[in-house]
Amino acid sequence: MIEKAGYLPISLEGEVEYKTLTFEGKSERLNVQVPLLSQQQLDTVIEKVRQASSEILKTLTVTELLQIIDTVVEQLLDRTNPYRQKAEKLLPIVTGYDKELIRIGLTNYLKTFRKQNLQRFLVEDFGNPLLLDDFQPRTKRGFSKAVGANVIVQIWAGNVPALPLWSLISSLMVKSGTVGKLPSAEPLFAGWFASMIVEAEPRLANCLAVIWWKGGDEEKERQLFQRADLVLAYGSNQSLESIKSRIPITTRFLPFGHKISFGIVSKVSLDSRKARKTVRDAAYDVIRYDQQGCYSPHVFYVQNGGNVTPREFSRYLAHELESFEKRYPRRVLSIEEGASIAEWRQKEEFSMLTNSEKEVLGEQSNSWTVVFGGNEGELTPSCLNRVIKVVEVNELSDILPNIETYRSYLQTVGIAASPKELFQLAESLGALGVTRITSLGYMTSPEAGWHHDGRFNLLDLVNMVDLEHSAEEYAEGLAPYID
Repeated sequence: MIEKAGYLPISLEGEVEYKTLTFEGKSERLNVQVPLLSQQQLDTVIEKVRQASSEILKTLTVTELLQIIDTVVEQLLDRTNPYRQKAEKLLPIVTGYDKELIRIGLTNYLKTFRKQNLQRFLVEDFGNPLLLDDFQPRTKRGFSKAVGANVIVQIWAGNVPALPLWSLISSLMVKSGTVGKLPSAEPLFAGWFASMIVEAEPRLANCLAVIWWKGGDEEKERQLFQRADLVLAYGSNQSLESIKSRIPITTRFLPFGHKISFGIVSKVSLDSRKARKTVRDAAYDVIRYDQQGCYSPHVFYVQNGGNVTPREFSRYLAHELESFEKRYPRRVLSIEEGASIAEWRQKEEFSMLTNSEKEVLGEQSNSWTVVFGGNEGELTPSCLNRVIKVVEVNELSDILPNIETYRSYLQTVGIAASPKELFQLAESLGALGVTRITSLGYMTSPEAGWHHDGRFNLLDLVNMVDLEHSAEEYAEGLAPYID
């Protein structure tokens, strides 16, 4: 099978070269052709996007843009839609994830971008969304308006299917044109979405470009970054550091790098009635996209004193992971990923010689591994792909010293605890750098309008223009109706 990826503005001069990326599924082979532009074509694209952003995108109201996005999302939620059918057929081949897991994951993810959720998104960041349409009065007098960049260059990661939607939709909401770089790991969804946006509103044909270039192509990146108003990028800390070195000091850079997340399980969630749900929710957070997201757990801290002990929690967790494997099989791993798991297991098994409390659950042939680490409390990253560690703690506050080392890397914490415990933990975790606290079972499903890594998804994409009261008052003195 052959699928052409990406999206290009209309009327590009010259023949466009396409690079073929090959993906092997369980029984199918897919060749994805991604657009690889010349430097001249790249200049043309940037100029087209800049002009269309200024002349078309910024003339639409926020309400109109939300309706366009909602129309496309509604189509993608319809499983009879050709694009949705293509996604369900091809994304399992490209990503290796189970087709049923992708189907469920896409539906839950897309619902985040329905109109009512986008409205919450806008209110969360701006309070008054009309700031994006016109100057609005401020409580301290004067007026302000939020103005989006004309061109945002976006470099996307492909570790989770359809991940580019967050930033692509955010840029549309603030009326900014986008030149996006397709991730080699999942180069399909962003182009499909851009094409559907243009089908829903043809006037936006030149406001978007979804292309590809080889990662680390310094010449093309400098060319793009010199012309961009803002650069947004996902990736490893090393790749983001490299990108940063090529961005002009006057251009805003929004990097989203490596993060670590974990879970906390209070003893109150481990009585005979609640334990089963608690363990199942924890297991779901582990299996969804095989821990590839920055919000996936690496460790579960489980409190002693419940009807289910932390060691028993580990064994129940192993049972749930085995059950999930039958329904949602883990994707086929690369040689490097398989070697990483083998090395990780070997290290944990070897440490059992000095820690009699430790237990490694699951055989080498299993698609999951659970390590009960006793009271080894340090937050150590796992090697991912359904590999998880369980650590016992006597008091929930005992967790805090063990995570402080990773302050700059902390992101999501999934918690199963009483209301009192929840708010006490939230206060302490926030002080240590955690930026998102959710329930078990929802670690991989951020709510609409979440503050990604503690930042604003929309506010960071705009400049606020203040029209001060003194200017208004001065103008009043020059009005023609003043004698």
